[in-house]
Amino acid sequence: MRKVLYVAILSLFTLTANAQQVVLNDEGRDSAYVENIKGRAQKIVDGLQLTDSEQARAVRNIIANRYFLLNDIHAKYDKSQQDALQAELYRHHFELASALALYLNDEQIDAVKDGMTFGRLKRDYQATQDMIPSLSDFEKRQVLIWLKEAREYAMDAADSKGKHFWFDKYRGRTNNWLSSRGYDLKKERDNWMKRIEEAKKK
Repeated sequence: MRKVLYVAILSLFTLTANAQQVVLNDEGRDSAYVENIKGRAQKIVDGLQLTDSEQARAVRNIIANRYFLLNDIHAKYDKSQQDALQAELYRHHFELASALALYLNDEQIDAVKDGMTFGRLKRDYQATQDMIPSLSDFEKRQVLIWLKEAREYAMDAADSKGKHFWFDKYRGRTNNWLSSRGYDLKKERDNWMKRIEEAKKK
């Protein structure tokens, strides 16, 4: 009985140890490129303030491997093959969150997504509320929903230009929707700028 229990405990520890190991897919890649990607991933991990070094290394490698995969996918297709590109990106889209879920909670996964998209969601959401303080709770929720959708697309973009494109695209959608609900966006923006200037004088 003790032997069986010992084997079971040993197996559990082995599975746990293996679960902490995420191999960096750097084979055959330029060393300078690998170091650049590792640094980019590490910066995101540092923001999570993880205290477990093995957990932090696993998360870093998951993020770095995601960058490697995206680069490989985008390199396969030219501008005339966008449908095929988007189809492959979609097939792999949910893998990142699934892999991170072994090590992070939902809030931390969102932080990773923000880190991979330059924090645009939080900045744009706050800017929209600052520009239009009278937004209803319903309108705020809708703006946030669209920003989250933009973030999902931005995460799979090839470069920073592509990532910003998706947020700008959804900002246009948001502005059109707010205009249709009676907001004068030019007036709201002008008043916002005035409030900013007045705050600087204080």
